[in-house]
Amino acid sequence: MNVNIYIYIFIAAFVTYLIRLIPLTLIKKKIKNQFICSFLYYVPYATLAAMTFPAVLYSTSSPYSAILGFISAILLAYKGKSLILVACSACIIVFICEIILETFGLI
Repeated sequence: MNVNIYIYIFIAAFVTYLIRLIPLTLIKKKIKNQFICSFLYYVPYATLAAMTFPAVLYSTSSPYSAILGFISAILLAYKGKSLILVACSACIIVFICEIILETFGLI
């Protein structure tokens, strides 16, 4: 079993290395296509959102409190509030919502 896990780790490291190496070796000049530049600019944000969003909805006892916290965070972030204020406000809203739902026996 120990030999197999080292093979798996080596293959994963090799594939990760190739994914990073191939663009560096094949693309030598600056990318001038506006569409590709725009696409590559937003890839990290889209990846972060795709990894974070499911955790937001399933990290609480109730999806209702998660949705309310998420909506409050979106609204405060849209208004340009600080990250600390957005995060703390969303946590407080989720906490209050879960207390209310638990009080009425909905959780």
